[in-house]
Amino acid sequence: MKYNITKKIRLKFAAGLYSQNYVAATSDRDVVNLFYGFLSSPDDLPRKYNGKDVKDNLQRSQHLIAGIEIDEIPYTTVNIEGYFKNFPRIVSLNRYKIYEDNEYYMDKPEIERKDFIFEKGQAYGGDITLKFEYKGLYLWAVYSLGWVVRNDGVVKYAPHFDRRHNVNLLLSYACGKRKSWQFDIRWNFGSGFPYTQNQGYYPYYLPTDGIGDDYVSANENISFFLADLNKARLPAYHRLDANIKKKFFIGERNVIELNAGVTNLYNYRNIFYVNRISNQIVYQLPLIYSFGLSWSF
Repeated sequence: MKYNITKKIRLKFAAGLYSQNYVAATSDRDVVNLFYGFLSSPDDLPRKYNGKDVKDNLQRSQHLIAGIEIDEIPYTTVNIEGYFKNFPRIVSLNRYKIYEDNEYYMDKPEIERKDFIFEKGQAYGGDITLKFEYKGLYLWAVYSLGWVVRNDGVVKYAPHFDRRHNVNLLLSYACGKRKSWQFDIRWNFGSGFPYTQNQGYYPYYLPTDGIGDDYVSANENISFFLADLNKARLPAYHRLDANIKKKFFIGERNVIELNAGVTNLYNYRNIFYVNRISNQIVYQLPLIYSFGLSWSF
């Protein structure tokens, strides 16, 4: 729904009821999640949730979004939005599973047997978007502030995708005959994602040959204890990219475009992966140059 207060000020409102049967399969044991798997319609679900029988395996949510668009400043559009999303039932991998779900352990609680558990959560926040466009100059700026919380019945925590602050700035300028030159620069900033810290390390040995295994001379492996779920934050992410394009118009139907770009202009070391055992850190892209040529006809 949109309501025009004046020709330059508009109110917006949206609401929705959503459901899905896809489950995100990610591991809480990873500092950075590199794999995002999705499972469809899991069957190994608890039979009761919040004291009620579970009749289906769908996840559900309710969304509310409200905003205002303002065009009072010449060549400028300002968009302000706020949102609230309620997730009364989310299906997640069960981090508390200890026993197999079979007849030998039917006396154990479901939270210690099932592969999946139900959670509930909320997401809320807002963002401000500024867009300025005049002749060959274009500026686009966005700031987002958000919170995501979940409760699995044991702990209340922030999931691994909870990012408090996010900033995107894009500046573009086109000039020259037929605007054949274009200069672009983009900067992105994001505050750190949650992760679970290591609390300690311990040696463990897993027999491979049964009773005949030589456990006296065999080497042990190293494993780790985890601290409280997602109580720490990774360092902030930020990166500056720049690009230059030049178009050559040959006749009416041929255009040759040359472009040169730089990724991560100030060579900031953003974290890509962390090995929990060795504490080795793998970083994302360093400063990288790129060149390109395209011909349209």
